[in-house]
Amino acid sequence: MTSSFHPPQRTLMGPGPSDVNPRILEAMARPTIGHLDPLFVQMMDEMKSLLQYAFQTKNELTIPVSAPGSAGMETCFVNLVEAGDTVIICQNGVFGGRMKENVERCGAIAIMVEDEWGKACDPAKLEAALKAHPEATTVAFVHAETSTGATTDVKAMCDLAHAHDCLTIVDAVTSLGGTELRVDAWGIDAIYSGTQKCLSCTPGLSPVSFSPASVERIQNRKTKVQSWFLDLNLVMGYWGKGAKRAYHHTAPINSLYALHESLVLLQNEGLENAWARHAKNHNALKAGLEALGLSFIVDEAVRLPQLNSVTIPEGVDDAQVRGILLNDYNLEIGGGLGVMAGKVWRIGLMGYASRQDNVLKCVSALGEVLGRVGANVDTKKAMAATIAAYGE
Repeated sequence: MTSSFHPPQRTLMGPGPSDVNPRILEAMARPTIGHLDPLFVQMMDEMKSLLQYAFQTKNELTIPVSAPGSAGMETCFVNLVEAGDTVIICQNGVFGGRMKENVERCGAIAIMVEDEWGKACDPAKLEAALKAHPEATTVAFVHAETSTGATTDVKAMCDLAHAHDCLTIVDAVTSLGGTELRVDAWGIDAIYSGTQKCLSCTPGLSPVSFSPASVERIQNRKTKVQSWFLDLNLVMGYWGKGAKRAYHHTAPINSLYALHESLVLLQNEGLENAWARHAKNHNALKAGLEALGLSFIVDEAVRLPQLNSVTIPEGVDDAQVRGILLNDYNLEIGGGLGVMAGKVWRIGLMGYASRQDNVLKCVSALGEVLGRVGANVDTKKAMAATIAAYGE
């Protein structure tokens, strides 16, 4: 007979999910009420306001999609892109490729502007593509590329897109809550994120926000949105104003409790304080990892504090080290994706996991395991460097 599942207590320092704050886990265990209950509707309104704060936007259409970040991405594309449209996609890692998949499944034409993995998207390349394709209606790119840990200058990209009468779609799955992000000030038209990264919530929801210009395009489509479930013309009836809501789907009630709690925690900490905390812990982790002889693949000027990609030392087996960390230390770090597979480790410092005790545990454990598998490392030196960084 199958028994109940009781997972071990892991320290999650991979590319996501991240450690979940105990207050968020407690929120999920609260009593379930109806998704049209007046008190639940009141909480929905609070959540919209909290998400507007997290995104730094006044966009009325700011909601959590009832599915993971990949569905948030699809929500943006299926609502804003129609068959025959031309969309310019700037790719510098795995997730730009997923944008291409979405565009093509909408029956639209994807123009790819590619940059080297680990580099930021180049605004000059985007400008050239916009001039070459005056028919383009949309520009899409990733703010914080999870496969490498590189960030892109969102405002510069949005300014170029708007100068050529294009709307922008921005992936902020790894950046929301962990590094500077300003939807209104930077001119982002449509943005999506996930709950399992710097918000420290469980996976399964995708915060999105749409500018008035995006809403106007959605409301004036020539054709129906190809996805019934993700059609914002319908979803807006459930997440609209006032107490009376149109039934669209049964919302994931307890998961939304969790997201509400995570956004309350973010509000209480203060958005800029959260950004500063991620930067502080990154600098300490950087000091320790570099003292172990590991090097970052992303230039410091465009490096994410919450996603650290470092090269695997020569002769060290990627999977073996990650396996020992998981089994002996209950510590999860991530491997590389795509062309980076087997070449880098991706170490996350996201949300609740971005703490001094986690940084010290990671440097200590990684140093011990590297020494165990034959790498020439000085763990004591690395720990001293990490601790010293916190004193600066």
